[in-house]
Amino acid sequence: MASIRITWIKSTNGYGQPPRKVIQSLGLHHLHDSVVRVDSPTIRGMVEKVQHLVKVEEVA
Repeated sequence: MASIRITWIKSTNGYGQPPRKVIQSLGLHHLHDSVVRVDSPTIRGMVEKVQHLVKVEEVA
């Protein structure tokens, strides 16, 4: 299965509670953290909600 690397690149300050919850649910704890997740519709939906705060890369 394909995987994606999600990197938190922008702070959630000023965006309210929902983006903070999504970032936390993705497993990101600090700014510039990266996690590798299986590429699934659920993860893609979460990333879409915070696309302005994260960077996504395909992992081979």
